[in-house]
Amino acid sequence: MIQMNENYLKLQASYLFSDIARRVADFQQANPDKEIIRLGIGDVTRPLPPACIEAFRKGVDEMADAATFRGYGPEQGYAFLREKIAQHDFQSRGADISPEEIFVSDGAKCDTGNIQEIFSVHAKIAVPDPVYPVYVDTNVMAGRTEFAENGRYRGLVYMDSTKENAFIPEIPKEAADLIYLCFPNNPTGAAISKEELKKWVDFARDSKALILFDAAYESFVRDENLPRSVYEVQGAREVAIEFRSFSKTAGFTGTRCAFTVVPKECMVWDSKGQKHSVHQLWNRRHGTKFNGVSYPVQKAAEAVYTPAGQEQTKTLIDYYLKNAALIRQAMTDLGFDCTGGENSPYIWVDGRRDSWEFFDLLLNKAGVVCTPGAGFGKCGEGYIRISAFNDFENVEKAMGRIKEALAD
Repeated sequence: MIQMNENYLKLQASYLFSDIARRVADFQQANPDKEIIRLGIGDVTRPLPPACIEAFRKGVDEMADAATFRGYGPEQGYAFLREKIAQHDFQSRGADISPEEIFVSDGAKCDTGNIQEIFSVHAKIAVPDPVYPVYVDTNVMAGRTEFAENGRYRGLVYMDSTKENAFIPEIPKEAADLIYLCFPNNPTGAAISKEELKKWVDFARDSKALILFDAAYESFVRDENLPRSVYEVQGAREVAIEFRSFSKTAGFTGTRCAFTVVPKECMVWDSKGQKHSVHQLWNRRHGTKFNGVSYPVQKAAEAVYTPAGQEQTKTLIDYYLKNAALIRQAMTDLGFDCTGGENSPYIWVDGRRDSWEFFDLLLNKAGVVCTPGAGFGKCGEGYIRISAFNDFENVEKAMGRIKEALAD
């Protein structure tokens, strides 16, 4: 009799997005003529940049010609893309990252979930709260936790992110081996300063911990005083892995291309106290379990770094930031405290009431879908997340509807 991985039984049923879908479906059925504006999911709505489309087409044309056809590519990514990433995203900002330290993949979600495989099942995990659920659930699946109590898993270190600490979690007082950080943050939209980030790097170096730094939204940072990479902080090469994505930068959510940076200085220890290269471990895992991103997609991603691509992706991000600014201003004018919307596509709104109650109010009275903060953890209760990923006209309409609904 084959047995299951019983760690899956520890997983709390994820009612968040299924509940959202059910409530929206019920509302639509009861109000078939009512237009619903969706500002809940973090999926982009604008087309891929023209430079990427042109490169994508050329890549496909190459695959149609026997002289330029390509079969299996390098699992780590083609050199032409890794070189551009290293030069433009890191070296240009003073971060010493080489192409060999970059691993191209099909999504930051996949990499943030898979990275835990190369570490001991006994590793102590620290996660922020509110939290991107992948960080938690993949470690539950791996057996690093006990069952949940009152919404939190025994065995995890939770780092509260609240209004009192500006949604920048404080360094944990108890020991932690792997520390998940995400800035600009999903879901709160909070950004971290270089000074605050250095405290985390210093802590990791002192305690022989490793930071798993999710920078999927770094392209939304417009404040030049804020870091866009953990490697802008001295010493981070020894203690940090960084995850990035073309999904939000260039609209690749349906095209799938991302990358993870693993510096060669990052080390991990075995049970005998011997050091091993994290870079080599991830390279082995990546080469064994991943077969590479398609050549046309990598050609499209390379086009992000052309002069036209840089201009077009900036225009794309500016479009969503314009939406975000409108949402933040509208909610602030209505008297709500907000975080994000600046250097981030998410606006984290203190609803001053139960998260699901506020969700239902906006859905039923305004026909606007947001995301209840309680779905991201205990510290998310009372908040909602509003996404800037939609057309500007829809965002304007949504904010007008919300204003009318709350005036009733």
